[in-house]
Amino acid sequence: MRIFQAISPSFPRIAASSVLLLGALALPAYASNPKVTQWLTTPDRTSLLAKQPGQLRFKDASGAGPTIEVDDAKTFQTMDGFGFALTGGSAELIMRMTPKARTSLLHELFGVKGNAIGVSYLRVSIGSSDMNDHVFTYDDLPQGEKDLSLEHFNLGPDLKDVIPVLKEILAINPRISILASPWSAPSWMKTNDDPKGGSLKPEYYEVYSRYLVKYIEAMRSQGITIAAITIQNEPLNPKNTPSMYMSSEEQAQFIRQAFGPQLRKSNLATKIVLYDHNCDKPEYATSILKDPEASQYVDGSGFHLYGGTIDAMTTVHDAAPQKNLYFTEQMIIDQKSDPTLQIAKPVSRVVIGATENWSRNVLLWNLAADPQFGPHTSNGGCPVCEGAITLDGDKVTRNLAFYTVGQASKFIPVGSTRIASSPASAEVPPHVAFRTPAGKHVLIVANPGAEAKTFNIRFEGKAVSTSLGANAAATYTW
Repeated sequence: MRIFQAISPSFPRIAASSVLLLGALALPAYASNPKVTQWLTTPDRTSLLAKQPGQLRFKDASGAGPTIEVDDAKTFQTMDGFGFALTGGSAELIMRMTPKARTSLLHELFGVKGNAIGVSYLRVSIGSSDMNDHVFTYDDLPQGEKDLSLEHFNLGPDLKDVIPVLKEILAINPRISILASPWSAPSWMKTNDDPKGGSLKPEYYEVYSRYLVKYIEAMRSQGITIAAITIQNEPLNPKNTPSMYMSSEEQAQFIRQAFGPQLRKSNLATKIVLYDHNCDKPEYATSILKDPEASQYVDGSGFHLYGGTIDAMTTVHDAAPQKNLYFTEQMIIDQKSDPTLQIAKPVSRVVIGATENWSRNVLLWNLAADPQFGPHTSNGGCPVCEGAITLDGDKVTRNLAFYTVGQASKFIPVGSTRIASSPASAEVPPHVAFRTPAGKHVLIVANPGAEAKTFNIRFEGKAVSTSLGANAAATYTW
């Protein structure tokens, strides 16, 4: 039955003898020698996420060289999607485009037809991030004032750019998942009464919980569902503007005593994702997951990769296998001193690395910036944050991060499942395999080495021989 399920999950149930007869009559070629399509990105840019001419075909015999064995009988996590952070700055630049150019760009990013790359997951900031043109929260007050009832809460600047862009995206892809992360609580709730640094005062845990729930409800009233929320972006980094320090003990207490109960009381389906910082501190996540009062409210943990190694995600998975893992941020930028597109390294390190280590998604930082890497905040904004695309009015330049995500998002829809494949080695290039809900198989391979790699792909006893140039990445589908 696998043949028919791969073609159509809704294939009608019929007698086994009829299935065998129909398969023999109608599909002998597919059953014995399935074809493989290759989509390639090369560092010299001669092939940019391009379907290669002709098709490879599985055969009974393997060629010489290393082999990637794909086994869809062994499954791992289900995928929620691939995408970017839609920062306030990204949305501002997109809204400056003419309507025709904006519509064309959004269809290319979030559609599934033609040259579209099928982005299926977005991250937004709760209030401003460091990639906004100014700092704000949804309840800013003159110094010394407080708003314990949150009477002054409003979505403010997001109504001008983030929300209109999200509505256009949802019209293209209504199923897109949205993760929201705060960079800071309102200053009047903090120990230093400042957007940068400081910590959340314990006496404001309850009101800040209501603030976050109020945000989710306000977005819902705009027709935007927040699928998940992290407690604090980079809680161990007080250097951005805005930012807020939050230790693991503080985060556990905040979830346990305030936000977890408040979110549950609201009957919202939004998931809580803790940590949202680098792979060098997996104990931040595991310490909270070991706290039964806090972890009962937690869906999983989020990670960045500016520090540590990606296998920290597996460390957290092994400590709490019932909880989910998410890859919530990584900046991937072109090297201005190197005109080539070094696609293999980020595909290998981030896309393959995160999904091989149990992540249900991959999100890069950030979707769009202008040619000067703005807009961003002052005194702690990011002056080197290149977008996946560079926007100069209606002019669109597609950068390294665009192709890094596209190598996965175009082929791996929501609901796909990671499946087993041979371990990478000195001979076998980095790779990861999936089965889509429609039964198609997807294998992403990257070659970060200095020489071309020739290898075999083996599936159900048959093999196909192929090669991948130095610093190139390819997606194989069958």
